[in-house]
Amino acid sequence: MTAHGASREALAAARERLDALTDNTSVDAKKLADELAAVTALLGREVSLRRVLTDPSQSGESKAELAGRLLGGQVGGETADLVAGMVRSRWSQSRDLVDALEELANLADLTGAQKSGALDDVEDELFRFGRIVTSNPALRSALTDRGATGAAKSELLRSLLGGRANAATERLVERLVTAPRGRSLEDGLESLSKLAADRRNRMVAVVTSAVPLSDQQKQRLGAVLAKVYGRQMHLNLDVDPEVLGGITVQVGDEIINGSIADRIEDAHRRMAS
Repeated sequence: MTAHGASREALAAARERLDALTDNTSVDAKKLADELAAVTALLGREVSLRRVLTDPSQSGESKAELAGRLLGGQVGGETADLVAGMVRSRWSQSRDLVDALEELANLADLTGAQKSGALDDVEDELFRFGRIVTSNPALRSALTDRGATGAAKSELLRSLLGGRANAATERLVERLVTAPRGRSLEDGLESLSKLAADRRNRMVAVVTSAVPLSDQQKQRLGAVLAKVYGRQMHLNLDVDPEVLGGITVQVGDEIINGSIADRIEDAHRRMAS
């Protein structure tokens, strides 16, 4: 989610509250994610309701009370309190509240994966699934077919990922596919990957090489990129034989071409001079 002004501040506050909740070992992150996703779907459908809940002319407390009445008995106390805190905040646009709820649902699942030691697996699985979709137009078409039901898409995903991917990966991808909310599948998967990397305050580097990198090469490249960008780097690795004798590294919008790590180091030296 790209938030501006009031919405950026409201999202930051909501993420802090989510972190405080999920730091508590008694909180079920999966349940929290599912409930936040259900509220996202509700407000995505009910445009008039989300406008009321983001109306700047109404007091934050009155909006929180309305949210409490609507959600009472439908979601757990942690979810209800989190949503109440969000509607007390000011949002630049009513849609921003829905975007933020969706982001928090995804973050809850990623936090659960992190606490169980599976976050690296989820990051890698999201990346690999994106590559599979890109290379298989028929699959992409089936997953993005507006005429197909959500149940049919879910069943297709279960046949692809069931038992082969972490449960958090399955839930994240299923929510994206069944409720894309105007995004392309590729953009949605990229956003999930960035969100996963952000859980560990890391940047994502998409590394394409002609042959698989050795463990030593991966460690060396990761260390060099961390020096260049000043942040820990998660490497998403891809192999493309057409990258003859070299490597391509993409970090955000920046693309670096060169041999395994030597030219990266050379670029770093030039940047420092």
